[in-house]
Amino acid sequence: MNAYAPILVLGALAAAFAIFSVVAATLIGPKRYNRAKVEAYECGIEPTPTPAGGGRFPIKYYLTAMLFIVFDIEIVFLYPWAVTFDALGLFGLVEMLLFVLTVFVAYAYVWRRGGLEWD
Repeated sequence: MNAYAPILVLGALAAAFAIFSVVAATLIGPKRYNRAKVEAYECGIEPTPTPAGGGRFPIKYYLTAMLFIVFDIEIVFLYPWAVTFDALGLFGLVEMLLFVLTVFVAYAYVWRRGGLEWD
């Protein structure tokens, strides 16, 4: 238990600081409310009403999310591979080349569908 004591103390201090900051901000902070402050924040154009079913989203949203997920997963697997590269040898190199090839197929799909054009 002695090995975990500093971690528990640090966690308790972090939680106490977070709770103290939130409580102090609500008690001490200014309370000047006006119509603009209580409305939902929207930057850019005014939001338009959506249909009852929620409306349709352009494919760009899904392609952007897919691109993020593909490269996020790639990094999650590339980092441990890079750390243990020497121990894996040729087998690890071939497996990672196959993985990168699979990721490249997803990248080519997003590129072909126009997910990289930001207009």
